[in-house]
Amino acid sequence: MSGSSSECGFSRGGGERRRNAVVGAMVAAALVGGVCAMAVGGGDAPPPAPGPVARARIAAAAGAPAAVADLDALIAERTGWLRKHPRDEESWAVLGTAQTERAVRLADWGALPEAEEVLERSLEIVSADAGNTEALLGLAVLANARQDHATARDWARQAQKQKPRRWTVYPVLIEAYGGLGDYKSVGKALETLHELYAGSPVRVVTARVYRDRGWREDAAAHAEDAVGSAVGAAEKAAALYALGELAWERGEPLEAVKRYDLALRLAPDHHPSLAARGRALAALGRTEEALRDYQSALAKRPLAEYALEAGELNESLGLDGDADTQYALVGELARKATAGGRNEELVVGRYEADHGDPEEAVELLQAEWDEGRRSVQVADALGWALFRAGRVKEALPYAKKATGEGMRSALFAYHRGEIERALQRYGPARRYIGQALRTNPRFSPLLAPAARDALDALGQPPPGGPRKVTGKEGMVVKPKPKAGTVHPGGGAPAGQGRGAASGAAPPQAAKPAEPIKPAEPVKPAEPVKPQPAARPVPATSGQSTGSGGAGRSGSP
Repeated sequence: MSGSSSECGFSRGGGERRRNAVVGAMVAAALVGGVCAMAVGGGDAPPPAPGPVARARIAAAAGAPAAVADLDALIAERTGWLRKHPRDEESWAVLGTAQTERAVRLADWGALPEAEEVLERSLEIVSADAGNTEALLGLAVLANARQDHATARDWARQAQKQKPRRWTVYPVLIEAYGGLGDYKSVGKALETLHELYAGSPVRVVTARVYRDRGWREDAAAHAEDAVGSAVGAAEKAAALYALGELAWERGEPLEAVKRYDLALRLAPDHHPSLAARGRALAALGRTEEALRDYQSALAKRPLAEYALEAGELNESLGLDGDADTQYALVGELARKATAGGRNEELVVGRYEADHGDPEEAVELLQAEWDEGRRSVQVADALGWALFRAGRVKEALPYAKKATGEGMRSALFAYHRGEIERALQRYGPARRYIGQALRTNPRFSPLLAPAARDALDALGQPPPGGPRKVTGKEGMVVKPKPKAGTVHPGGGAPAGQGRGAASGAAPPQAAKPAEPIKPAEPVKPAEPVKPQPAARPVPATSGQSTGSGGAGRSGSP
């Protein structure tokens, strides 16, 4: 900012300029998912006018999400101001960031190019190098909204260099690092965030990070604290949604529905809670209500992922015509999002893997991986696409990446289990498919039944146990045979269930010979499951999270 010298970046010009700078500072850097602005201070600003604009400013100053109606009012107010004061770089940054937040809340991706133009206008007036931190953060938020996490990381790092003590930089960085699969950097950014601020929005971010690390109890504790300390309705709804997601992921759909209901009661426009409630209601067998929720969510926030979930629910109910309609909508919504600059390759890849062309899914997702987007979500989707395309050996390293970072996902576990089964690694197959069903027995209307079929086909592990187990998963070291002993070939466990929701599993390789006694065949013993290492104590404010697993190049 021109003439800026304070931590919050206020201009030191005339009185009108100072008043506008404070307004801009209060609402700058509106961050997707709930972190919207910077800390503000000083006595130059007049008291905010009552009404939605004031509410949006207050929410932004607290780093909380604003209601859509309040964002609309703020956008209109800043637009009117800029007609009279076109050289106000701070208000251009505020306007562009608010437009981005609104676009994300409504899945109105066609509004993102306009938001980008507004943010670039701010940089034309005062460049990034001259200290326009608000525009830098706005561009980082915009890049995250487009799923362009590498660009978001670069913009946010530049803002971090300018204002390393501004806490709202770090949630933007955490989202970008997570999308890139750089979990070591996620942990470091969270440590710094805890040192700088401990409000409700930070607790929601912490709950999300802890969930991704598999620390569910700690994630739930932070989400509960966020509910208790939240101020506005939109802020409280975001925390309740986080609690609902945790309940869903641990296989408690009724508890999840209660949390989503509360969120929607407080903030009826919180569309993520609406779609998530539909998913949980379907797991409870309340399918008519679930379909209504999906349709309402799609009408208000048309996301391709909602259409995919609705299509799979319809397919599971035998409503093939409705399923086809929803699957066609996946492609239509993805194309609209792409036209606005948003990357929808992940959801399109998931659709193609199970309901379209698996080879096309591999091509899309491999490009994502090669370009550096190496999150566990991309790893899981790419591994599954390779499996569905019949390239099973190539699939396993990606499945290991997805299940090895700590996130306890029933979907990831099921995918890995089927890949292990196709490779005739029956012990690991039982382990991961069983883990999926223990984690959430109703994790998918199509894949949960397939998981039960697969586990039934695998049967029980053979009696007894291995004589010696190495440190390598699934490898049993057998004693040397006595002189003269003959080891004729044996069979592998019989019965192969479905490998995916649609289509058959990839062809099975020839079954390897197994040692048996001369008179009576015996199935190979399953290796002993290794005991997990003790989990590090999760961080509280100002402590390390213990996050590990930095993003890496090449194969996972």
